[in-house]
Amino acid sequence: QVQVEEYGGGLVQAGGSMRLTCTASGHTFYGVTMAWFRQAAGQGREFVAAARSSGGSTAYADSVKGRINNSREKGKNTVYLEMNNLNQEYTAIYYCGATGPADEYDFWGQGTQVTVTK
Repeated sequence: QVQVEEYGGGLVQAGGSMRLTCTASGHTFYGVTMAWFRQAAGQGREFVAAARSSGGSTAYADSVKGRINNSREKGKNTVYLEMNNLNQEYTAIYYCGATGPADEYDFWGQGTQVTVTK
């Protein structure tokens, strides 16, 4: 059984910063890629950022470049999503996903709500 858990989230004022943490564990966890997705109210889930277990490769959605830093220690199953200068467009539920043996996002956390206030 693989467990993925997100930590952090909550309320933040526009212009502020927030850090989310995701951990994955389990006997059969491969975790080559761990990624963040988000889903705003009434919208579909969209990719935010991803990091591979090698620690050296991180991908970002164009819409968040410059505001977000996603980091992962090499070989570790914890990722950190640091978000800066937030605006209300970042209000969403943020989900952490991890890949399985077929390199697909098989494992998901429950999500954590981020709300950016005026």
